[in-house]
Amino acid sequence: MKLTRKMVLSRAKASELHSVRKLNCWGSRLTDISICREMPSLEVITLSVNSVSTLEPVSRCCRLSELYLRRNRIPSLDELFYLKGLPHLRVLWLAENPCCGPSPHLYRMTVLRNLPHLQKLDNQAVTEEELTRALMEGDEITAAPEREGPGPGRCEPPDTVSSLSCATETYRDSLSCVDEEADCVQDHLSLKNPAEDQFPSFVQRSTVSGPRNRNVLTAVLLLLRELDTEGLEAVRQAVGSRLQALHRQELREDAE
Repeated sequence: MKLTRKMVLSRAKASELHSVRKLNCWGSRLTDISICREMPSLEVITLSVNSVSTLEPVSRCCRLSELYLRRNRIPSLDELFYLKGLPHLRVLWLAENPCCGPSPHLYRMTVLRNLPHLQKLDNQAVTEEELTRALMEGDEITAAPEREGPGPGRCEPPDTVSSLSCATETYRDSLSCVDEEADCVQDHLSLKNPAEDQFPSFVQRSTVSGPRNRNVLTAVLLLLRELDTEGLEAVRQAVGSRLQALHRQELREDAE
């Protein structure tokens, strides 16, 4: 899926791309973020839980200070080349990408060697000792990666069933991290956690089933804000089917 002008302006509640400062695209199944080249004022962007494979578009965002890219498809640490020219970048979340490789230590040292101005990497504060070690133990990235195969945004669109299955699997896999990451970005993106006065009946009901159910519900309510009419209709249908299945299960259990 391609990040479009309409999506950006809707999510950022802005009228022009050049005025967008903060953008949340968490879990939007994005593959193409080329429109970021048209957002020079962008300061904070959340792209976690997508399918982004290159950092080149954000190289034009000279004011970028925080970049959240957990669980994408960044193939190589050579992509850091595109971030080296961003003087204000202080926070980067790149974990759970193919580029992280089998050695967490080498990965972290390489990122810090090439981006020594970072203050936090993958939600962990950067220390002076690490920056010193990174000069000796990290690999230096000196050139942009070579491109192979189709460019971003050229994949065939998935069918509805596949999209729903993919979205469900992605949500389940990422649920354990969503609360932690939401805490890191919600202030910058003006995304307040759903309060009890906003969803009183739902939140009160969730507390009966324990804290995990409450966390799941909070995450779902937060993500609902990002859906358009079509997306909300898909959720409504899925919820209806789920409720029917649970009702049938309860009837069977009562009969037994």
